[in-house]
Amino acid sequence: MEWLTAPFEATFVQRALWGGILVSAICASAGTWVVLRGMAFLGDAMSHGLLPGVALAALLGGNLMVGAVASAVVMTAGVTALGRTPRLSQDTGIGLLFVGMLSLGVIIVSRSQSFAVDLTGFLFGDVLAVRQQDLLVLAVALLATLVVSVLGHRAFLALAFDERKAHTLGLRPRLAHAVLLGLLGLAIVASFHIVGTLLVLGLLIAPPAAALPWARSVRGIMTLAALLGATATFGGLLLSWHLSTAAGATVAALAVILFFLSHTLSGLRDRRARHTPAPAPVLEVD
Repeated sequence: MEWLTAPFEATFVQRALWGGILVSAICASAGTWVVLRGMAFLGDAMSHGLLPGVALAALLGGNLMVGAVASAVVMTAGVTALGRTPRLSQDTGIGLLFVGMLSLGVIIVSRSQSFAVDLTGFLFGDVLAVRQQDLLVLAVALLATLVVSVLGHRAFLALAFDERKAHTLGLRPRLAHAVLLGLLGLAIVASFHIVGTLLVLGLLIAPPAAALPWARSVRGIMTLAALLGATATFGGLLLSWHLSTAAGATVAALAVILFFLSHTLSGLRDRRARHTPAPAPVLEVD
C-alpha cells in the first residue's frame, strides 16, 4: 500500500496529480470532438504551431502562456480562412500552416545566441513543476471549456455527423467549426506546459478514442475519457516516481496503452457477441 501512496505524500506530486486531472477533463471535452471528426492531424499541427509565440515570449521575457495563446489565435484564424478556400483541401492548408509556424518558431529560437528558450520543456513539458497558480489557470480553462461545450453541444454534434444538416437547421457550421478550433486551441494551450506539445495528443486523443467503444453518447465518451485520463495521470506519476522516468512522457504513454487495451477488449467483446446465439424472445402474457 505504501508503494501506491508514498509518491503522493510530496506536495509537488500532489500538484502534478491535480494538474493532470484538470488537463484530462479539458482534453476529454475537446478531444472527443477531435476523435469524432477525425481531426487528429489538426490537433498535432496546432500543438506545434504554438512554438513561435512561446519562443518569442521567452526571448522577450514575457509570459509563455500569453505567447501560446497568441499563436493559437493565429493558427485558428489561419485554419478557418484556408478552410474557406475551395481550391485548397483542408489537409493541405493545415500542413502548410504547420510547417510555416514550426519553421518560424525555429527561426526565432535560432536568433538567440544563448538559445535561452527551453525547447525541452516546450516539447515534453514538466508536470512535476506545476505551481498553485497553474492549477488556478487550469481550473478557469476547464470552466471555460465546459461552458463552450454545453452551449455549442448541439452545433458540434450536427457538425460532427452531418455538416449539410447543420446548415439546414441554421446552426451555422462555419461558426461552429471556428468555435471548435478555439476549444481545441484552449485545450492545447492549457496542456502544453504539463505534458508538452509533442505529448499533448496523448491526453487529447487517446482517452476519447479508448472510451469510444464503450460509451453510447457523446457525453458518455467525454466522461469516460476524463476518467481514463485521470487514471493515466495517476498511474503515470506513480510509475515515473518508482522507475525514475520522465513524468509527462510516462503519463502520455500510459494513456496510449489504455487505448490499445480498450480496443483489444472491445474486439474480444464483439467477437464473443458474434459467436453467441441471441436469446430466444420471451412472450409476455398479460
